[in-house]
Amino acid sequence: MKLRADHVAGAFFVAIGLLVIILSGDLPYGQLSMPGAGFLPRIVAVLIILFGGLLFLRARESPAFSEIAWDDGRHALQVIVITAVAVLLYIVLGFLITMILMMIALMIVIERKNVLRAAAYSACVVIVTYITFAHVLKSPLPPGVLGYY
Repeated sequence: MKLRADHVAGAFFVAIGLLVIILSGDLPYGQLSMPGAGFLPRIVAVLIILFGGLLFLRARESPAFSEIAWDDGRHALQVIVITAVAVLLYIVLGFLITMILMMIALMIVIERKNVLRAAAYSACVVIVTYITFAHVLKSPLPPGVLGYY
C-alpha cells in the first residue's frame, strides 16, 4: 500500500477526535433535552472521527505523501506563531483586544493587506463575534487585566 496524503490527514483527524473525547470525558454529558458541557465536544469529536475515517478510506484519490511539496512551511509557521502568541495573550488582554490584534497580524503579516482596512475589518468581525457570544449565547468570556473583554 502506498502512503498517500489523505491517509496521513485522515489518521490525524481520527486521532484528534479520539483525543477530544478523552479530554472531555470528565465533562457532564447530560441528556438530549438538557445537554451538559460535554455534549457538544463529543458530537464534534465523533463527526471529526467520522469524516477523518472517510478521508482515510478515499485516500487513493489523493497524491502520494512523498510527492507533497513542503514549500509553504514558512507560511504555516507564521500562522502558528501568531496564533500561539494570541493564545498566550488571551487571558491577559481579554477577548476583544487579543482577537483584534491576532486578526490584524494575520491580515498584515500573512495576507499583506492595507493596515487601515485590516484594522477596520478585524474590529468589525470581533465585535460581531463578541456580541454573539457574550450577549446572544450568554457565554462567559474572560476579561483581561485591564478589565476589558
